Amino acid sequence: MTIPQAFELALQQHQSGRLAEAEALYRQILAAEPHHAEALHHLGVVAHQVGRNDLAVELIRQAIALQPNFPAAYSNLGIVLFDRGHRADAIAAYRQAIALQPNYAEAHSNLGIALSDQAHPAEALAAYRQAIALRPDYPEAHYNLGVALYDQGRLEEALAAYRQAIVLRHNYPEVHYNLGITLYDQGQWEEAVAAYRQAVALRHNYPEAHYNLGNALRVNGQLNEALASYRQAIALQPNYPEAHGNLGNVLKDQGQLDQAIATYRRGLAFRPDYAEIHSNLALALLGKGDFLRGWEEYEWRWKLKDTASPERNFTQPQWDGDPLGGRTLLLHTEQGFGDAIQFIRYLPLVAQRGGKITLECQPELQRLFQSMLPDLPVVARGQGLPTFDVHCPLLSLPRLFPTDLGNLPRTVPYLRADPAESALWRERLASLGSSIRPSGPDRQSGPNHPSGPDLKVGLVWAGRPTHTNDRNRSLKLTSLAPLAEVPGVRFISLQKGAAAAEARTLPAEMELIDVAEDLKDFADTAALLANLDLVIAVDSAVVHLAGAMGQPVWTLLPFAPDWRWLLDRSDSPWYPTMRLFRQPSIGDWESVIAEVREQLQRFVQSRGA
Repeated sequence: MTIPQAFELALQQHQSGRLAEAEALYRQILAAEPHHAEALHHLGVVAHQVGRNDLAVELIRQAIALQPNFPAAYSNLGIVLFDRGHRADAIAAYRQAIALQPNYAEAHSNLGIALSDQAHPAEALAAYRQAIALRPDYPEAHYNLGVALYDQGRLEEALAAYRQAIVLRHNYPEVHYNLGITLYDQGQWEEAVAAYRQAVALRHNYPEAHYNLGNALRVNGQLNEALASYRQAIALQPNYPEAHGNLGNVLKDQGQLDQAIATYRRGLAFRPDYAEIHSNLALALLGKGDFLRGWEEYEWRWKLKDTASPERNFTQPQWDGDPLGGRTLLLHTEQGFGDAIQFIRYLPLVAQRGGKITLECQPELQRLFQSMLPDLPVVARGQGLPTFDVHCPLLSLPRLFPTDLGNLPRTVPYLRADPAESALWRERLASLGSSIRPSGPDRQSGPNHPSGPDLKVGLVWAGRPTHTNDRNRSLKLTSLAPLAEVPGVRFISLQKGAAAAEARTLPAEMELIDVAEDLKDFADTAALLANLDLVIAVDSAVVHLAGAMGQPVWTLLPFAPDWRWLLDRSDSPWYPTMRLFRQPSIGDWESVIAEVREQLQRFVQSRGA
């Protein structure tokens, strides 16, 4: 066999994946002809493929030394150097390959990968586009272009690049996977599910795709299928803490808190400092009423990467709960309005520890909280802070005052409306009521119509859209239309935000006094609530305010509610005047509204008796 024939056979073995046979032939060629640059180059490629990168660099450099005009060797040298972490040297190797062969599409594409890794996005895009211009049917270049566009937030362009890669090579699991990621980020969850399904169909042992399929299924409400996807990801990769964590989240969504807690703990065994799992474990423990352990885990919230309420960078230390001994404590709110209203109840307990207190809160809460302790300095967030010695976030107080279901502060009311403002609302509601048409059909002639004035019922049908569970906790005003069938009721809108616009297009037969635009802050809302007979609302700040004021309030809860509402009970230990109405199954608001309608009719009858 001649050397050219041996080299041709070696290439065939190499391309067929028979690396040992190819290596033996390359070495036989080099034994006969030590300066055979092609054999050295391909022997270096084999070394790279079996993980011997140091040897691969040495062999490929020898080939280049023998044949300096060798673009393929420079390109493959770039690949090996990149894998070894020598990014700048890899870029130089790719550029040399392109200088020797400007129409080398693979080298342009690989240069783009290295440039992206070195945070040169514009140059990387140019490299990918050049590769595609040279070879339009190059699926890897379209895929790499899509990744670069995604990293720059250009999602529509990324989608187009991924789809073109799929046209060129349908059986390309990585492209389907990244297409799914991009669709998910755009909120196209059904399309994301389809893309991930295609990825796992093409590569069954693809744990990341099974995991992301679970994420898309979960947000799309397909919880049982999401469970199966997470479990498949874990079966393929048992030490996959993210999959354990999100499996626990789905179990929590289904109300299976014991199983969720066990799953979270398995995830933490693989990554003990995983803040997201610790935080979700806290919510599961709190939702079970295991408060003491839950509060400890809850402190992990400060380690979360993406949080609407990041940790404050004060130079002063955080208070440990010991007597203040004349020191000044800055107590600052965190998270949403409802959280602040719920946990401001601890303020009197803090005051008993001596010292001075300054309270910082959202501007919308300043006037309301000022009424709780009139002599307390209350500062709106964004204003300058006075001098203080220690600080404490509001939701850390239950841990400092070890709180369980038996000893939580339940004195209500602890927030009150300003009497003068309340009187103004009373007069205004009386004048507004005289011009409102009946809220239900035939209410004047109905046998259950009570004598005397109508009951005034406040409504809130949506929470803040930025809440992580808002898609489950909020509903549309039209969903409350059956309540309008109850005679003897005047409904008043307390709805704020974008959902308030729904009050301008009312369901048939519903009448609603819409004064929400006049509620500038929570002190205004409190003054209005003081004049209502009942509040019916989804889980939102208004239910906390009504509960804190001791007003009758009915809270409409999704199947897997926020931790504070616990499970399987119609009352709340936090608010004695609150009644809870829970979905019997995921998404079943119809049953909730039917029960509320029935109870509202009884409430009207009892008040009219």
